[in-house]
Amino acid sequence: MTWTEILAPIKNSEYYENLWQKVNAEYASTKCFPPKNQIFRALELTPFDEVKVVIIGQDPYHNDFQANGLCFSVSEEVAAPPSLRNIFTELKEDLGIERTKKELDDWAKQGVLLLNATLSVKAHSPNSHKDLGWGKFTDFIIKEISDKKENVVFVLWGAFAQKKEVLINSSKHFIIKSAHPSPFSVYRGFYGSRPFSRINDHLKSKNLPLISW
Repeated sequence: MTWTEILAPIKNSEYYENLWQKVNAEYASTKCFPPKNQIFRALELTPFDEVKVVIIGQDPYHNDFQANGLCFSVSEEVAAPPSLRNIFTELKEDLGIERTKKELDDWAKQGVLLLNATLSVKAHSPNSHKDLGWGKFTDFIIKEISDKKENVVFVLWGAFAQKKEVLINSSKHFIIKSAHPSPFSVYRGFYGSRPFSRINDHLKSKNLPLISW
């Protein structure tokens, strides 16, 4: 199946029409991120049939040139934000990989859906679009993956992402939960959680291709 087929019921709804009107109005009246043509980039880079891992973020980065439509990922020309630096620190500790590329499109193209719960944000104003209605849309995506696929690894970092666990059928998917990689919580269980090796261990156990991190 394709995202077009999966999303048709919700995209053809009055709810989605209202959401998109609000998003268009925001982008027309103020500076918003990511660039409008990158709002759905996570879906574009990771086709539905290829989803093996879902990492759930909250909302896009809100400073210039950061957000590029993939959660936790930033454009190469800006400094890595603290959460991304901490993710790379854990990656090195877990698998010995010293990653310098801040754009995570290579993960996305291997089947890692990097999905923010809210897909847009007003510049320099974190969480400013959380009430536009994106949550219903991204919850729909998570539940469709849960319902229509098997053996997907869902990565829930922090309390916000862990609220999405109710959408996931844990009897046929693998859920990894830990503290968020933000500086406020990284020492409360993110460091040492070894998500990258655990993801690949699960994929290997199901005879699925491993992710090259």
